[in-house]
Amino acid sequence: MAPVQAVKYEEELKRNPDLKDEDIQLLRDWCKKQPHLPSITDSELALFLHSNYYQVEITKTTIDTFYTVRTHVTEFFSNRDPLGTKELRKSFKTITVQVLQNKTPEGYAILYGRLIDEEPSHYVYNDGMKYLSMVCDLWLHKEGTSNGHIILFDMKNVGFGHAARLSPMGLKKYLYYLQEALPVRLKGFHFMNITPVMDVILNMMKPFMKKELLDMLHTHTNLDTLSKFFPVDLLPNEAGGKGGVLLELHEKSLKVLEENREWFLEEERTKRVNESLRPGKGKTASDLFGVEGTFKKLDID
Repeated sequence: MAPVQAVKYEEELKRNPDLKDEDIQLLRDWCKKQPHLPSITDSELALFLHSNYYQVEITKTTIDTFYTVRTHVTEFFSNRDPLGTKELRKSFKTITVQVLQNKTPEGYAILYGRLIDEEPSHYVYNDGMKYLSMVCDLWLHKEGTSNGHIILFDMKNVGFGHAARLSPMGLKKYLYYLQEALPVRLKGFHFMNITPVMDVILNMMKPFMKKELLDMLHTHTNLDTLSKFFPVDLLPNEAGGKGGVLLELHEKSLKVLEENREWFLEEERTKRVNESLRPGKGKTASDLFGVEGTFKKLDID
């Protein structure tokens, strides 16, 4: 298989009647006045504009935040070689992250994540988030705009040992990126097969979640409540659906990442901000997230 091709801007115009050339032109002109930003294609601008329901001013903020976070949160967005990074290869054996093959009746894509190795000491949160972002990035590059996205974490076999490996700062950074920067129309944030450990995890997450995200957060102990949101047949077989064998889907998803190794290397080289060129004062990670180490360590017995 050849590496995936980026969605074409002409295709985005056909797909989205509300997408207007003049809005893209406004964004192009604005980008020219932002010397710190990388080069951004028209189809990427269309993705940002669509995710903000065509509000130009908000889109500008999203664009800046997107590239700024990706530059400063190196634990999620650097060393993304799917073939050459030892930590990433380990993560591929510990969890699976994949976009399910079929969309919901409304046309929403489902990003599904689950442990495939239950041993807590093998789970590394930052590497898991890096893997999740890579799957999402490549999917957006290839597919472009979409009616919506649902994030679904299957909590099967997640225990207190896993929760103890989470850090409030790590959760804060990802939730900030998800809410302020990721160019998708998020329609649902679901956790299935939950157990009592979910309370601990949610207590860590909720301080960093805006009302909009809290309103679309749903937890499920069984498929009955999940089925009210989308057909459970879309899920992998092992999760109670008919979407295919989990490990086969996992291998297929990994293969796509590996085949696009060059794209990930290029993205990391060329799609970051240059703070020395930012108009006004350059930004740092602590400008975005506060100072590392101000959180107490989570103790779980």
